[in-house]
Amino acid sequence: MDLIMNIKGKVKFPITLDVGAWIFDDRRIDLDTYFNHSIDENEEEEELTIASKHWDRVIKEGSVAPPTLKTERKYEKIKMLTGTFGIIFRPFLHNSEPLKDATTLIFETDKGEFSLPLEQGYDVIIQFSKEGKPLREDGPVHILFPDGSNRDNPIKHVKGFRVE
Repeated sequence: MDLIMNIKGKVKFPITLDVGAWIFDDRRIDLDTYFNHSIDENEEEEELTIASKHWDRVIKEGSVAPPTLKTERKYEKIKMLTGTFGIIFRPFLHNSEPLKDATTLIFETDKGEFSLPLEQGYDVIIQFSKEGKPLREDGPVHILFPDGSNRDNPIKHVKGFRVE
């Protein structure tokens, strides 16, 4: 499986992407939690109650020291080995500088081509790992829409990106 992909076509700067390096990129997002950002009123009330109880305890007993840097690094390593991650396509597409007459982003796959209007293409999420493993079977990446509407059925087998 080739982890090197290209952004090409009507761009000022064709870009080569190394999908394998994204696990170390600070811009990566945890897809296990990314789409679960809506909080209903009951959850908000629960959080407020928990915060109140915590504040009361801190006032009575004193604060607890935060975790050490060593503990945080250990947690981050475990998360990297078990998490499902993606990265928003915006910075890569922006840096390629699509030409003024470009209107479409095409995802080149083994199964054909899928296209989106260029403006929508900036916000897609490129999933590059699942449960700590690269997407070897149907990857190297999957394309997810920012609203999560295709989360259960992403665009798979993506080999490259073309701007037209």
